[in-house]
Amino acid sequence: MTVKDQALAYLLDLDGEVIVYDNGCVARFKVKRIVPTPEKPQGISYSLTLHAPDGKRLMGYDNAHAVAPKGSRFAKRQASFDHWHRDNTDEGRPYAFVNAAKLIADFFDDVARIVKEQDENG
Repeated sequence: MTVKDQALAYLLDLDGEVIVYDNGCVARFKVKRIVPTPEKPQGISYSLTLHAPDGKRLMGYDNAHAVAPKGSRFAKRQASFDHWHRDNTDEGRPYAFVNAAKLIADFFDDVARIVKEQDENG
């Protein structure tokens, strides 16, 4: 099994997992294998989210819907639905899905940043 296949298998194994951090933040994972489509060319449907102790979504990566590109209203929409939400008010920003390993790393990097910010802000 290649490293790429191992990372995808690990991502798929995260489906249904919940990680509770010491400060009460909660990471949730929904990942399913699907038939590849132009919108979801990697053949997975995913939602990786981080929530505050009160349940409010703090950040997330998913491919559930299309998002408009930032900038000009004339900018071309991306074909894939991959995007991330910086916070609970962000409607989504395009995310360049490279592979499962990068998605996992990007998500956990953002989790670490946000959990640290939450700890510092009390």
